Amino acid sequence: PRFPAMASDSGDRLATLKRCLSVLRDARNDSEQFAALLLVTKAVRAGEVDAKTRRQIFDAIGFTFPTRLLISQQPPADCPPHTFRALGLTLLACFCTDPELAGHSQILNKIPTFNDVLLSPCDPDCTSMVDDVYQCLSAVLATARGPRQLVTKGTVSALCQAYLNGGHGERALTLLVGLLAVAEARCWQRDAPQLLAVLSKLSSDFLKAEDMTKFELCEVLPRFIPLSYPLTENSQGSECLRRLYEGLADVLGSKLSQAQRDPALKLAASLVQACGAEWIPAGSAGSKFLALLVNLACVEVRLTLEEPDPLEVEGKKEVVTACYVLMEMGIQECLREENPLLENVQKMQLTRIMEEAFGAVIFYLRQVKQEELQDPFIFASVRVLGAWMAEETSSLKQEICELLPFLVDYARKLFKEGSPAVSLPQAELVSTEGSALPQDALRFLLPGFCHLTAEDKPRDTLIAEGAPALLCEYFLQQWEVLTSESTAPAPLTSTEMSLQTMCGIFLNLVVTAPGLVRRDKTFSSLMDVLLKSLPLLLPQKHHLVLAANVATLGLMMARILAGSAALQAAQRAKEFFGAAIRFLSRAHVAQSDPSGDGLALAVSPAYARAWDDIAELWFLGMQAWAGCVPLLPWLPHTALQARCLQGLAQLLSQVTPASVDCELVTAFQAVLVELARASQQCRDVILSHHGTEWANLYGMAALEQCLAEQ
Repeated sequence: PRFPAMASDSGDRLATLKRCLSVLRDARNDSEQFAALLLVTKAVRAGEVDAKTRRQIFDAIGFTFPTRLLISQQPPADCPPHTFRALGLTLLACFCTDPELAGHSQILNKIPTFNDVLLSPCDPDCTSMVDDVYQCLSAVLATARGPRQLVTKGTVSALCQAYLNGGHGERALTLLVGLLAVAEARCWQRDAPQLLAVLSKLSSDFLKAEDMTKFELCEVLPRFIPLSYPLTENSQGSECLRRLYEGLADVLGSKLSQAQRDPALKLAASLVQACGAEWIPAGSAGSKFLALLVNLACVEVRLTLEEPDPLEVEGKKEVVTACYVLMEMGIQECLREENPLLENVQKMQLTRIMEEAFGAVIFYLRQVKQEELQDPFIFASVRVLGAWMAEETSSLKQEICELLPFLVDYARKLFKEGSPAVSLPQAELVSTEGSALPQDALRFLLPGFCHLTAEDKPRDTLIAEGAPALLCEYFLQQWEVLTSESTAPAPLTSTEMSLQTMCGIFLNLVVTAPGLVRRDKTFSSLMDVLLKSLPLLLPQKHHLVLAANVATLGLMMARILAGSAALQAAQRAKEFFGAAIRFLSRAHVAQSDPSGDGLALAVSPAYARAWDDIAELWFLGMQAWAGCVPLLPWLPHTALQARCLQGLAQLLSQVTPASVDCELVTAFQAVLVELARASQQCRDVILSHHGTEWANLYGMAALEQCLAEQ
């Protein structure tokens, strides 16, 4: 059918459009409505519709009419078969320019239709339909519910196919990048094969490209390197990584401009975040490439931060943050002893180069103003410095000591305020763990603080800056996070690791600054937390290392705080010591001696896997237990209730003395002597289990003497 042309003058066009809307509202049949609709859609395509008019169109026809057009199978005479569908899509694209309408369920339930259009053969007559679909999908992606709906309704697969089929591939790729930016884990969980196919094409194009396309792909590829999907465990993924390595080796080994080097470094950083150093092959070429990567990262950091121009730093934050990721990999590879990628000479060279770069990071952080503390780049800088402090304890010591007041203040502010700071790309792995919130700067500083509290000067600075009180608050928060997590065995979380490291820091303070522990109320609060924590932890076997830390720290603190109300025969204190005694007394068992006929003392199977991590804590705990006995009159009775004396006497009677080393004999004897001195009942139990005989066998002279006394 023939319809009058839209007027050429802008005012006339709007007037015509309004008449069409009136016809749409009052149409007596489909033919009249269709005629008016053609003019409306023509105006929409010409970009003539403002927000008010768009809303008028929606009020006139709603979603019902476009829906009818999408499902109609009978186009008007002399029109292409997709005429109605094209009109319906144009109207929906018009509606989608309104964010409120774009998130409407009537738009979201059209997503399968949009996908069908993307996957249909690319007919030149259908170009406008494809344009409208991309407009709709882009608008849906920008809504709150949109990304999840797009993933669950198959848009990721459709976009991947559209990209691989060519035609409108660049638009599909752009939308895929946007979708991966907000829903990466869901996308890979549902459509990994299709995304791998796209990554395979992109990596192949990257390797082959010899023009600026190579650097343009450097900008796109990081979005297709998933943190949530193990590329190294998949043959197709491994092949993609090989191509990316070869392409980057070619790029970074060439003379580059700043604009070319920056995206290459960012791509390398995204690979490191996802795969560590596994994408770099072993051998001479791989080690040279790794050293080059870290070297380039360090140079970039020094150039940007040593003489910081505020404007220049602002524009370089993203690439410097990527360089931080490469420097962290450098630290780990310099420490790696098993199957190292780097030779010893390379490790020494890189350590010196990284020391200079971390000097620049420290210099930059010393210039930070209070109003800049919310900047995610500051967080990234503190995090990477924390990685250096955790491993390299001798270099830059003076500079780090001078920066400690800033680090403690920064960590305190972010922790107390629940900072909204978010990490720049590559600065912080996206995590579901409660303790990995952006404000958790302390998490990254704890290992360094643990080293520093063992030394006088930095320890004094940390104490003066109020670090113990902050750490006690953080310990309590992390304990609450841990207890809210699943009780099922799981890989070590950052929460549990943080709690273990804090126990190490507090142990250092207990040993080196007992006066502080005695007078600072922070430690009384910490003691209360430890008293209630251990009985809950100990039954959960997957928390054995943390339980060892808590038990030992609690016992060491109890020697200093024995006079406090919390430890005066309170039920909670008795429960803690009962749990601590069970932990200590269950560590060893008698088992067949492989070198003889008798039984030998051995680490309990339940403790064997973790023994390397807890052996030192166990010996410290035994020593502290012995020290607590004369200070807490009720403790011998708790030991008797736990039947630890009977168990230890039976163990020592069963095994051959040669299987018990001197250090163990000393630990056992210290506890036995103190219990025998403090309690006649304990002394009687030891004697009734032939204590005098095995004391003589093991050379426990102090115990023999104690038992011989009346």
